[in-house]
Amino acid sequence: MSVTNKKKDVPFKVFAYTFCIFLTILSLFPFVIMIVNSTRSTNQIQSHAISLIPSHYLVNNFKVLTSKTFDPFRGFLNSLIISVGSTFCAVYFSTMTAFALVAYDWKLRKPFFTVIMCILMIPAQVISIGFYQFMYKIGMTNNFLALILPSIAAPATVFFMRQYMIPSLPMEILQSARIDGAGEFRIFNQIVIPMMMPAMATQAIFSFVTSWNQLFMPSILLTRNQLYTLPMMVALLNGDTYKTEFGAVYLALFLTVVPLLAIYFLLSKYIIAGVALGGVKG
Repeated sequence: MSVTNKKKDVPFKVFAYTFCIFLTILSLFPFVIMIVNSTRSTNQIQSHAISLIPSHYLVNNFKVLTSKTFDPFRGFLNSLIISVGSTFCAVYFSTMTAFALVAYDWKLRKPFFTVIMCILMIPAQVISIGFYQFMYKIGMTNNFLALILPSIAAPATVFFMRQYMIPSLPMEILQSARIDGAGEFRIFNQIVIPMMMPAMATQAIFSFVTSWNQLFMPSILLTRNQLYTLPMMVALLNGDTYKTEFGAVYLALFLTVVPLLAIYFLLSKYIIAGVALGGVKG
């Protein structure tokens, strides 16, 4: 009977593996097209937008990219500074807020969480004008801190960390640490953060991608060329008045995607570890 069941499972496994391979190819296809087009000329891309054969215009596209009024490497560094800073603020302080909501029993805990959920439903575009006016009055325009510090208030990250922390954080360990004389900040930094690392890694990926791809607020707050982020430079490159160099645009897009892939591969092991830990607990 067991042999028969195994034989019946073979077609299903073949179908499942085939389907997964198809999804993998489908997911990687846009990246392959982007990389190939970054080596092609504008005329080649306009005549045949889809091609799997690389060309020899990579150096020329790089020269076009670096010949503009902005510096793409400076934009890369600016985006990296903003994304790393905002990711750290969002993940660390959101985890601290979730810890306060889960580990402590205080009177306004539920109303406070309700307020956070209400803020979550407000689109960022609604408050953009008021936010710009506030930043302008306090002299924070053309300053990276105006894009980094607001990340401390990240309602979606707080909600995720709270939901992850409720079943995963044993209160007995916290009580034992308090009995041993550990302070609350030490408990949070040395006990809670290592236990929340899978969830923090997941949110770090989302926060970094969101901050890296952000175009609207940086375009409002940053007006100096030396402060432009890489997505702003790609938008300017794509909106050239005379001629759009599509090869240079694809090359700039490739440079934009590289850090996102690097961050994912660096943090994916923590996500896998968290999934495995959840399966063992289950």
